[in-house]
Order: sequence, then C-alpha cells, then structure tokens
Amino acid sequence: MRGRIPARSFPLTARPLAAVLAAALALSACVSLVPPPPGPAPGPVPGPAAPQPETAKSAAARAYFAKVQASLLSQGLLRTDGGGPDTPFTDRMLAENFLRIGLYDEYSRLGGGFVREEASSILRRWEIPVRVGLRFGASVPSDRRAADRARIGSYLARLSRTTGHPIALVDGGANFILHIVSEDEREALGPSLQADMPGLSARDIADVTHMPRTTYCLVYALSEGNTGAYSRAVAVVRAEHPDLLRQSCFHEEIAQGLGLANDSPAARPSIFNDDEEFALLTRQDELMLKMLYDPALRPGMKLTEARPIVLSLANRLIGGDS
Repeated sequence: MRGRIPARSFPLTARPLAAVLAAALALSACVSLVPPPPGPAPGPVPGPAAPQPETAKSAAARAYFAKVQASLLSQGLLRTDGGGPDTPFTDRMLAENFLRIGLYDEYSRLGGGFVREEASSILRRWEIPVRVGLRFGASVPSDRRAADRARIGSYLARLSRTTGHPIALVDGGANFILHIVSEDEREALGPSLQADMPGLSARDIADVTHMPRTTYCLVYALSEGNTGAYSRAVAVVRAEHPDLLRQSCFHEEIAQGLGLANDSPAARPSIFNDDEEFALLTRQDELMLKMLYDPALRPGMKLTEARPIVLSLANRLIGGDS
C-alpha cells in the first residue's frame, strides 16, 4: 500500500501476491513519515534464554503459509533465477519502470486509512548509512535465527555493492529494524513499533498487530520532512513463513525500505510487481537500485526533474551492462 498527504511525503507501498488458496493477497508497506521531536533512542531488546513452544495459532499459520507457497510454486511463480531470455527489457523500459516504482505513490491516506489513488511523488532514499538490526521473537529457534542472519547479511552486502551505499547488519545502533515474529509475538509488537518509529499512527500500528493472513510482511520508512531522505525504517516478517516465502519477504521489504516503494505491472523481471512471478531480487531490480543511489539523482527530486537523468542512466547501464 502507498499513500501521501498534502505537502508532506507519506508514501505507503503495497505488494499484493498472486491469488492463491482463498484469493490471498500479500501486503507490503513502505511509509515515509514526518518525525516527532528528538527523543532518547530505544535501547536493545534482550533475547530470551530459550525458544518458546509454538502456539496453536502459530502452528495454524505455519500450515497455511506452507500451502500458499506450494500453490505459488505449482503455478510457476516465485522464480529465483533473476530473469532470463524470456524476460528481456530495454533501456526505455528500465527507465519507465524506475520512474513508476521510485517516483509514484500508489495509495493516499484518507480518514486514517488508505485508498488506491496513484500520483507522482518525490524520489526517496537513504543519505546516511543503513544499519540493519534483527529482532527475533522468542519463538524463533537458534538454528533458524542463524540461517536468517547469514542470509540477510549476505543480501545486505549485495545491496551495498549494487548501490555503492553503506548497508550492513549491526548488533547495535540500528536505524532499520527487522522484526521476525510469530502470530502471538506480532500481536504484542505495538510498544516496540512505537519505540522504533515514534511517527507511526495508532492505525499504522494496528495494521501490524491486527495483520490478517492476507498480509505477509511489511515495511515502514521514515523521511525527514519533505526531503525524501530516509532516516529510519522498521519491517515485520512472519516467522511462520516457509523458506522461500520468508526469503522473498526479506528481499522485497529491505529493497522497498531503501526507496523503491511502489509496484508496476509493467516491471518484468522484477519483485516490484503484483504478479509474484519472481521471489528474489532480479537483474532489473539491481539496476533500478543502482540508479536510485546514483549521485546524479538526489532525494526530493520530482518526476519532471528526475526523468531526463533517469533516461540517461538507463541508457548507460543497458548499453554497458554494468
């Protein structure tokens, strides 16, 4: 879901998954908020001594999402090849996809909620190093934590190489918090979310704590006023997800939290597309991230200002395949 309010950047990004089982849709959110007055930073959240036993609610969610992943795979979706001969794209396609994904909002805030109303927005990205911190729920066993940590760390290193921007996993001082939690843990996440992102509204927090099964994972990113420069982000991924669906959430939520917040049905191969053909970051997605962090662009740019630069960057990237 995405949205905006007058005079302030307030994008909220949604990424529906393909219709599977009971026509399920997945929702990803990337929201830019105006920060409150400075206050003390929240301290680290201590982890439990031992994993907690799985509840009936969590077990039911685990079984449900296993069926969702199996259904998607049976349809030939959730590809992990990054694209190939069957998914060609030109420099013009790359540029237009970038503009649609990076400089448009898909949703608008209305009466505390969001309505689908696409409109041009501004370019958003991080100007400070992105320091990602993982917060696991007590239900997540140590071996699963280790696997997630290794996988996310490797992905962040890839994103840093792609963008040329400092992006890394940290044990303290994080400004991008990623919660990996079970059903029961997510329902109790409100105080932690408020501490992570004081700019979140009660409705935004309720969207997490009362998240329906049709929402698989989400991310909120906070920007400083109208600058488009992100300073803080928080993402939530369900601990019950099977491996590929879990990795898909990591790939998209982190990438969206870097600034590619919208979706486009024309983007292929891409994870920024509602059709769920691709589970993991694709070649075109990498090029869009490289463009987003190119020095020729800057946070706060509007569509008309960014377009000629984006066209030139796309031509250079496709021509040199760099």
